[in-house]
Amino acid sequence: MSSRETVLGRVRRALADVPRGELPQQAPVARDYLRVHGRRSPAEAARLLAAHLADYRAQVHHSTPGGLPETVAELLVRRGARRVVTPAGVPAEWLPDGIAHLRDSAALTPLVLDTVDSVVTGCAVAVAETGTLVLDGSRGQGRRRSTLVPDHHVCVVRVPEQVVDSVPQALERLDPARPQTWISGPSATSDIELDRVEGVHGPRALDVVLVSADRWQPADGGAAQS
Repeated sequence: MSSRETVLGRVRRALADVPRGELPQQAPVARDYLRVHGRRSPAEAARLLAAHLADYRAQVHHSTPGGLPETVAELLVRRGARRVVTPAGVPAEWLPDGIAHLRDSAALTPLVLDTVDSVVTGCAVAVAETGTLVLDGSRGQGRRRSTLVPDHHVCVVRVPEQVVDSVPQALERLDPARPQTWISGPSATSDIELDRVEGVHGPRALDVVLVSADRWQPADGGAAQS
């Protein structure tokens, strides 16, 4: 018996008592697990998010709404970006002069995107407990390929409205019919000897800008002030 047959056999045995035609939403599921670990203020959730992102080797920055264009421009200049792609929902004034600006569209094939230095997007939600950013392909986030092919990603997170404590809270905000990309730090993988390699499945570098009207102090090793 092949591995495929073994796995399918186990699935069939597990579903043996399920009536044919029953839909998932028709079967009650216990939801008595912890939805969040502890209680946090919005500032504490932002600090935890920043600390976890830093643990994953993302670079975290803080900005006010008025200072956001300057912060994004500084990050692109620091990276040496000459060609930048953005989805339609990202304001053009976020990008500094002298940079070729491409709007995300179906015409931007993977080959074209491979010539792009950076991508700038927003996000749908950010999870503090796991240090995860979730993109759902909406207007400010663009297509999945536009955030996976370029080597550098600048992601803007609005605090506190886009930050939740836990994955269950994030799932409640997301549309399951939309394509989702869950990002926990720059793309990285390890071989059997645990040698870390970055940039294999997505951007090699991730800059996260936490935007809030109030200044707050990050946890040790967390966000840099911009």
